[in-house]
Amino acid sequence: MDKKIVLSGIRPTGQLHLGNYLGALSNFVKMQNQGTYDPYYFIADLHALTTNPDPKQLHANVRHIVAEYLAAGLDPEKSTIFVQSDIHEIPELYLLLNMHVGIGELMRTAAFKDKARKALGIANVGSNDDDDTDVAKEIIGASTNKRVNAGLLTYPTLMAVDILIQHADFVPVGKDQEQHLELTRRFARRFNAFYNTPYFNEPQNFNWGSAPVKVPGLDGSGKMGKSEGNCIYLVDDEKAIRKKVMRAVTDQGPTVPNQPMAEPVQNLFTILKLVGSPDKVQYFTDAYNNCSIRYGDLKKEIADDIVTLTAPIRERIIDIENDSTYLHRVLALGAEKARVRAAQTLADVRTIMGITAF
Repeated sequence: MDKKIVLSGIRPTGQLHLGNYLGALSNFVKMQNQGTYDPYYFIADLHALTTNPDPKQLHANVRHIVAEYLAAGLDPEKSTIFVQSDIHEIPELYLLLNMHVGIGELMRTAAFKDKARKALGIANVGSNDDDDTDVAKEIIGASTNKRVNAGLLTYPTLMAVDILIQHADFVPVGKDQEQHLELTRRFARRFNAFYNTPYFNEPQNFNWGSAPVKVPGLDGSGKMGKSEGNCIYLVDDEKAIRKKVMRAVTDQGPTVPNQPMAEPVQNLFTILKLVGSPDKVQYFTDAYNNCSIRYGDLKKEIADDIVTLTAPIRERIIDIENDSTYLHRVLALGAEKARVRAAQTLADVRTIMGITAF
């Protein structure tokens, strides 16, 4: 029996951080090594074009993320690792699938309205989720020196193509992408119904069997992220890691035994639980509860454990990134494997839609 296909992609917008590793990448490695699924991991450089990145920086980011994937443990012999733009069938299927996608349903997506608001610098885009006219009026009425590109609007279609072209069974996504995954299922159903064929399956979110790991940032609230500036990158050296951790937000410390922890302190303990040993967690928990804790000691322990975890990965990233021959070989192998199913899917869709050679 064929293995179920699991597919995941990441936009090359910068370096990966500890949250990416603990929340997703380490799980990808475990899944790969179990041998239960057929994993596809790609770098979504076409998606990145919606923000008009600098070409040189985009190329560097793609190279860096591939190196980080490999350094973290992804094996090109066990996982299909590729760059989205290397699969030339994707843009054509993107065009064909767009013929069955409505502008209104794209404009209603929360991600589009949020990004359009930011791009145009307006307070709110489409306050009424069901009123496409309001959304359109606000976008059209925005300043002429600003624009929302069509790629941003049709982002969900391209995401659907990434999934459907490989006939993926599962796609691990966070809450912010659940709406896009639901749109993918809707597009698949619509295509099947229109052409009276059960061609596309409906991909589901991958269930890891436990709640997803959420790594908090060092700023006292929220989660770790590049845009928040509160993260530790996998390529950070020991000095940078210690500096960031020692600056992490805390409070004045407990004044009575068993005092509830403030959110910034809870965040530090969450990170310690993710990177440290149970006995260390217990030691500092007891120290907090009996009011003897010293946050400086807690931060030092967290920094030590993060350095222990990331130092080997950082060294491998640097080695791999400096080996262009190996990187090219990995991506060529991944593109070759990914294009096999993609080419067949595109050929099938062209036939189903009546686009055949005379």
